[in-house]
Order: sequence, then structure tokens, then C-alpha cells
Amino acid sequence: MAQETTGNGPPAPQRSGPGEPLPPQQLIINAQYIKDLSFENPRAPASLRQQTSQPAVEINVDVKAQGLGTENYEVVLTIKASAKAQDETMFIIELAYGAIVTARNLPQEMISAIVLVETPRLMFPFARNIIADTTRDGGFPPLMINPIDFAELLRRNATAAPDSGQSTAGATV
Repeated sequence: MAQETTGNGPPAPQRSGPGEPLPPQQLIINAQYIKDLSFENPRAPASLRQQTSQPAVEINVDVKAQGLGTENYEVVLTIKASAKAQDETMFIIELAYGAIVTARNLPQEMISAIVLVETPRLMFPFARNIIADTTRDGGFPPLMINPIDFAELLRRNATAAPDSGQSTAGATV
């Protein structure tokens, strides 16, 4: 007979024998943190004056993951952005935003997609907010980065470089 739980108690033990349901697959974000944040405004205060032309903004995104033991991973989403007007740098920002995640009961072939696609997808809104706040606090309009297709980044990285044993996904957006 199956046990039932109510409220927030521990889940009922599940068996994976013939005819029995498999344990639920889980992605748990245990912690999120700023690993590194750098903002440069090399032409201040001149860069804060009204600009006559729209600056060119370049954004690079990279995702790296490393195992921290059974089922635990550190995922680092790195976003680098720079803005230039008339070949002069307005600002440079670099954020390395990390998360410690647990991926439970997942087939081995799904781990890469979960760690390098789903985890950064969940982290991105927080990293985007940090970038926007930092550029605003630096005296510029907030840099609002469009949503990123992390699955496409992983596909591009997989076709560009043969398997090197390191889990990464990255590109210029």
C-alpha cells in the first residue's frame, strides 16, 4: 500500500521496481551568488555627457559547469558587455553569476541539458537585473539584455568544438 503525505512533510518513499513509479526528477537551486562583478567607466565624467550617437553594444555570454560531487553542480553564467561610441569605450561590465544546483534522478544523457540550459535559464533574470542596476548606477541607462536561448548556445558550442570533457556553452549575442 502506498503512503501518502500531506503538508510539507517528506515525500512517500517510491520504488522503481517493475510496475512501480520512478522517483521524481528534480532540479534544485540551492544557492545563487555573484562570483565576480566588474564595472569600468574609463572616460568618466566625459562619458556621462549627452551622446550625439547611439552607442554600439556588444554582449558575450558563457556558461560553465563543474561537478561538486554526486548530483551537485556549480553553474557559472558569465556576461560581458561593452558599449562604444565613436570608437571610444563608454563602459565595460563583466558579471560571473554562480549557482549551486542539485540534479536528482535524471538520466545521464539529460544532465548536460539540465545543467547548461535549464539552470542558466532560471539564473538569467537575476543576472540581467544585476547588469541593469550596475549600468544604471554607473550613470548610464540600464542595459536590458534580451532573453537568451541557452539551448541554441549549447548547440552552437557543440558543433564548433568537439567534446573536450569540459561542460560549457557560450556565444556573442
